[in-house]
Amino acid sequence: MLNAESITKSFGRVRALQRASLTLAPGERLGLVGPSGSGKSTLAQVLALLLEPDSGTVTIDGQRVGAWGVRAPRALRHRVQLVFQAPRQSVDPRLRVGDAILEPLRASGLPRGDIEGVAARVGLTPDLLERFPHEVSEGQLQRACLARALIVRPRYLICDELSSMLDVSTQAALLEAIAHEQERRELGVLLITHDQVLADHWCDSIVTLSASRPRRSCPAQSP
Repeated sequence: MLNAESITKSFGRVRALQRASLTLAPGERLGLVGPSGSGKSTLAQVLALLLEPDSGTVTIDGQRVGAWGVRAPRALRHRVQLVFQAPRQSVDPRLRVGDAILEPLRASGLPRGDIEGVAARVGLTPDLLERFPHEVSEGQLQRACLARALIVRPRYLICDELSSMLDVSTQAALLEAIAHEQERRELGVLLITHDQVLADHWCDSIVTLSASRPRRSCPAQSP
């Protein structure tokens, strides 16, 4: 289980999160919805160990997180991966697409990994791996960001509006690739989206984040 309990986070005088709690199980598709400014992206970064909360706890498969960022153990950092909304802001423009996918392995001193297999599973052809970010489309670059997250074999994947800037067919292809990863190894997925229809259709249950405590619901039980 990936569990956040009573997470609070402020930036200066701005309170981004107030006692937010969430639990994601392996193999589950959990939607996280809410208005802009409700703290969805902040919670995502806390769960991915990129941002340390002011208070509250994060637990990953029974292990309580005690450090964030580069101070967090590599095994925990790799277990939870985050795909951001804007791919061009998420990759180094000086790196070829293939090198960008391999970046988390190289940063951790790990072997190269099966980049060709991961790239194929997200719909990237070998020729695209040799191009630079400015030479590929937005959708192709977002596929690369998904491959970069998957190459470390995470247990939990957080998708922060990963398809909001893409056309419908590319969005569907990305979600299909994620669904296949779930079938392969019980990947837990937290889908952060403004699209309530998408969340209702794709997710097993939904957490609605607002200024108050999060509220969880099941789309299948909706009228």
